[in-house]
Amino acid sequence: MDLNPHRSAVIAVHLQNDIVTTGGAYGGFFAAQAASRDVIGVTGKLLDAARTARATVLYTRVAWQPGYPDLVVNSPLLGMVIQSQCLVEGSKMAEIVPELAPKDGDLVVTHQRVSGFSGSQLDVLLRARGVDTLAFAGVATNASVEGTARQASDLGYRTIIVADACSAADDGAHNASVASLGLLAEIATSSQIIEALARAAASR
Repeated sequence: MDLNPHRSAVIAVHLQNDIVTTGGAYGGFFAAQAASRDVIGVTGKLLDAARTARATVLYTRVAWQPGYPDLVVNSPLLGMVIQSQCLVEGSKMAEIVPELAPKDGDLVVTHQRVSGFSGSQLDVLLRARGVDTLAFAGVATNASVEGTARQASDLGYRTIIVADACSAADDGAHNASVASLGLLAEIATSSQIIEALARAAASR
């Protein structure tokens, strides 16, 4: 695999306290699988490699204003936000998990839909940096990772799913999503991405 760090971004999707920790509102769905696959640990190594190679590091997070005036409930997944009263902007549980806290120079995009591109500045920020290649990590593979990756493909980005840096509610959902995304994106491992970034950085 070849990557140009200056034109590449690693995107960490929804690695927030309310989503991937056992005490989070969605923790009952996603925390166990995220932990068993060490999504936080693997993603941390991936993000560090991107920073070292001077690729773009970007986080997408989902959060709504108190009282949810900016939430349109048109799906069961979004209906759960109201039921659980979770992911409120400004709350600790809506923050990125401490282990992966953004660093200086990283980008953070907050959005209110399943896809990180919908109603956000994600596309504008990436194009302003000359980025044309996106490598996705995060949760859930079959929801926001897949939704954002599909839209990335439609927008013309080279799209890569870092399979071992993603998880869903169970292995079946994760594997089915990865298989489906294989029609629209490259499927890679974190080791492949890290090696490609290191090789590119060493050749500069």
